[in-house]
Amino acid sequence: MDERLEYAPCGYISITHEGIITEVNQTFLDTMGYARQALLQKHVDSLMSKANQLVFHSYFYPNINLHRHVDELFISLKNSDGASVPYILNGRRFEIGGVEVIDCVLVPMSKRIDYEQELRTAKKQIEDAYWEKDQALASLNQLHAEIKQKQAELMELNSILLELSTTDKLTGLKNRRYFEEALAWQIARYEDSKVPFSLLIIDIDHFKWVNDTFGHPAGDRVLEKLGSLLKFHSREKDTVARFGGEEFVLILPDMNADEARLVAENLRLVTASAAWETGRLTISVGSSTFTEGDSAEILLEQADSALYASKANGRNRVTHSLELSAKPLY
Repeated sequence: MDERLEYAPCGYISITHEGIITEVNQTFLDTMGYARQALLQKHVDSLMSKANQLVFHSYFYPNINLHRHVDELFISLKNSDGASVPYILNGRRFEIGGVEVIDCVLVPMSKRIDYEQELRTAKKQIEDAYWEKDQALASLNQLHAEIKQKQAELMELNSILLELSTTDKLTGLKNRRYFEEALAWQIARYEDSKVPFSLLIIDIDHFKWVNDTFGHPAGDRVLEKLGSLLKFHSREKDTVARFGGEEFVLILPDMNADEARLVAENLRLVTASAAWETGRLTISVGSSTFTEGDSAEILLEQADSALYASKANGRNRVTHSLELSAKPLY
């Protein structure tokens, strides 16, 4: 046998058509642990289990006879210790000097099986990793959705809390805190636009008598009804707030002194003509209009002085602060 074939990197055996081993290379002998003489002239079946003999006879011989070659037949052969060694067998049939010879090349499969096992393991690990990633992503998406929902709930709660913090509980109008912020915003707007705006302070006449005569629950209902009346007869852009006690305030954007006085007079008449469980009810109103150089404190002081003038001059009347500078009212 040629030395290169003797030590080729794969096993080689040559068998007769009857399956008798006539040649074997050293590579196969070393791999399987056999002496050469232990295999020569032995039947190839001696290297196979019954199951492999069945495969060999049912597949190898029909194909070698029909096609003169067999490619990549997976088969296991027994080594000298009786252990099964997997091979890929390629066979080809020749005739040499009228004698039929079948040459077989045997490539050990143990490493390939290990590689395949490693590949299967790696594939399984990758699939598991992708599954875990998908699960983690799904959990993350769910977490994001929950966070988004919680943020929406928190924003809604904050909105409710903000509304509660700026709303008068009894009347449902804006409270003094909101009014002060709205007044500061309106002044800032004036600094940009120079468009005048006005302020009304409204006080219920003889409200202590209402409470003393009809009781505080009735007084609360009066305050609640007056708040609704003021809101109903105001514009959407007006700020209507309860200032404290029986006092209410209105910020009237884009209104000069004359326009503000008309609004105040209308509210006075509406209140006086409304039906009240305590009998006839009237209000006194003080008004002021913001001008260059004024401040929130000045505007409030002017409106408060005008309200005091309305009270001092018989109640159930409207006074603008400009009237106070024209002539004394008391």
